[in-house]
Amino acid sequence: MKKKLRKCGVLMPVFSLPSKYGIGCFSKEAYDFVDALQAAGQSCWQLLPLGPTSYGDSPYQSFSTFAGNSYYIDPETLIKKGWISKKECDSYDFGKNSQKIDYGKVWDNRFKLLKKAFENSKIEKNPEFKKFVKENSDWLEDFALYMSIKADNDNRAWSEWDEKLKRREEKAMKEAKIKFAREIVFYEFLQFEFLEEWKALKKYANEKGIEIIGDIPIYVAFDSADAWANPELFWFDEDCNPVAVAGCPPDAFSATGQLWGNPLYDWEYQKKTGYAWWIKRLAKCFELYDRVRIDHFRGFDAFYCIPFGAKDAIKGKWKKGPGYALFAEMKKQLGDRPVIAEDLGFLTPSVLRLVARTKYPGMKVLQFAFDSRDDSDYQPHNYNSNCVVYTGTHDNETTRGWLDSISPKDKAYALKYLHLEETKEEDLTWEFIRAAYMSVADLAVIPMQDFLNLGSEARINQPSTLGKNWQWRMKKSAFSKKLQKRMKDMAKLYAR
Repeated sequence: MKKKLRKCGVLMPVFSLPSKYGIGCFSKEAYDFVDALQAAGQSCWQLLPLGPTSYGDSPYQSFSTFAGNSYYIDPETLIKKGWISKKECDSYDFGKNSQKIDYGKVWDNRFKLLKKAFENSKIEKNPEFKKFVKENSDWLEDFALYMSIKADNDNRAWSEWDEKLKRREEKAMKEAKIKFAREIVFYEFLQFEFLEEWKALKKYANEKGIEIIGDIPIYVAFDSADAWANPELFWFDEDCNPVAVAGCPPDAFSATGQLWGNPLYDWEYQKKTGYAWWIKRLAKCFELYDRVRIDHFRGFDAFYCIPFGAKDAIKGKWKKGPGYALFAEMKKQLGDRPVIAEDLGFLTPSVLRLVARTKYPGMKVLQFAFDSRDDSDYQPHNYNSNCVVYTGTHDNETTRGWLDSISPKDKAYALKYLHLEETKEEDLTWEFIRAAYMSVADLAVIPMQDFLNLGSEARINQPSTLGKNWQWRMKKSAFSKKLQKRMKDMAKLYAR
């Protein structure tokens, strides 16, 4: 019998890569990162969502589920194409801290740089651009118009626009397309350039033996082209306001729950269409990625509804989701594609049945394994091979930061479980990585910060907070030859 292939990879957001212009992008440093992954014996690079970010800078709150984030367009590629000069690029202030993103400065200046490149590109004459616009018209047309109108309205959400545009009345839409004709081409240009650069990077990674794991949120943002262009897909009232919004109930991590605020789907309507919008969305994901992690997978079984306007998530109610029917349709139309089910949190028997029926691997997070009060499905002795193990995710503390913050009782239990009582503090993170690699999980994915043994200063996101998230960036020299060798040796030792 053929032995099952065990793999390992790294969780690293594109925005956290080093680069010269304020935020990680599809630059030479991204290619260098791929080379380092290969040298380190890794076979997967897991990303966070690549969509354009809105207020709060979260990749899980995007202006479009189909569009790409123009921040990731590489200025040096634009220089090579002759669309902008190095001197012009260097004239903008994208922030001085190479280890922290200043989103305010990136927002203020990136679009100025990109507009100069656009004006010099003469992109309308490019036959490949024309082909791209035509082939993607089903979402690109709405997105480009949406962003143009939004910019003209001081970036306010579509619910605050003129009523005729908010409701997409035919005459108002025709007038807007004429008024914003040039801006529309600019946003189309950004998507064309994003996709061209991303495809080149992905091709390079695949040729190096690196599989790309993408990530999509289950929900879209209310302030998005998706919600504006397709209100029938969502649980809206006659004024296009959400009846209820998404979130999570109170738990051990939050006494008032999590109020995400995303609009909820009208699953009855989606079912009548054969889940057409979802199939289109997933098809797009499989164009961009080799494997897709679907965030908040339990929401397909049952979803938490919080009344619109509520201040917290306490008074929400559970409602039934589409269940397996959506995935049956996906498999019918797209084939049996590789998916990772983000099945974290409190799991009911029906959620477990859904994940089992799809046969998608779920997630195991070591940081969730060591509550000293009870046995846990996240402890390695309870794994089966069809899962993906992480030390932590983008929502967790780094492992070092976590070890510094948990109760002495839980820490003692974790160290006893992993037989690390005599291990030096500075070596503990690597021993947690070892535990993940040793496990029977088919795939082990470790956040880059854990390989670098960084503390809480390198945390990516703290849920339900604003202002300090999504900012961490890796030092240019951090992914050293020495680290690569250590990673490769461990991967080889545990047959990954």
